Amino acid sequence: MSDRHMMAGEDLQVWAYRLEAKSPMDVLVTAVENYAGGLVLASSFGAEDVVLIDMLHKLAPTIPVFYLDTSKHFAETYATRDRLQERYGSTFIQVLPELTLEQQAKMHGDRLWERDPNLCCEIRKVEPLRRVLSQYQAWITGIRREQAPTRAHAKKVEWDEKFNLVKFNPLADWTDAQVWEYIHAHDVPYNPLHDRNYPSIGCSVCTRTVMPGEHPRSGRWAGQEKTECGLHK
Repeated sequence: MSDRHMMAGEDLQVWAYRLEAKSPMDVLVTAVENYAGGLVLASSFGAEDVVLIDMLHKLAPTIPVFYLDTSKHFAETYATRDRLQERYGSTFIQVLPELTLEQQAKMHGDRLWERDPNLCCEIRKVEPLRRVLSQYQAWITGIRREQAPTRAHAKKVEWDEKFNLVKFNPLADWTDAQVWEYIHAHDVPYNPLHDRNYPSIGCSVCTRTVMPGEHPRSGRWAGQEKTECGLHK
């Protein structure tokens, strides 16, 4: 489908209803069958995303995968990227911000992520995402409903009003246990930080460990009134 609006509105709601009871692979099949020429998978190399990389590789290995390189990721995240590329024989698309860290510091001051994390995310994540998604008709994400209240109503397919394209969330109804069952059953490479109390992994300067009893995303932007980087509603 070349028309970015073809499945918007009531038709997309019907489609979402039909996909609700379907498996993640069924959702991916639907995405590939309808948008193969304009479909892309977004990855931060977290647990959900490595599951989707494995599934999509088995279904349609030519569908591109991109990642937002903020230049502040953990070394373990970059190492996980390399392991995945080697495992699947793929090269993921690196999407960089228009500003280097040095240019950002000159324009907005040093350590912007501490003073204004929303602006930092806008520069290093949201704007680059907007730029890359403008080239596609649909994208696939690893969003799950149980991750956060802001994601509790995510549908398996929906219209992304912020970025103006169709959005597939194949793992929307999966639990954390299901994600890890898949990773272990299929021996999927994953970020070793997950084994060190990092359930949600972002930039190294904005992510801390999460202790037992804390919410899985409490390690993101700790001490800030912020729970999302702005990529998802």
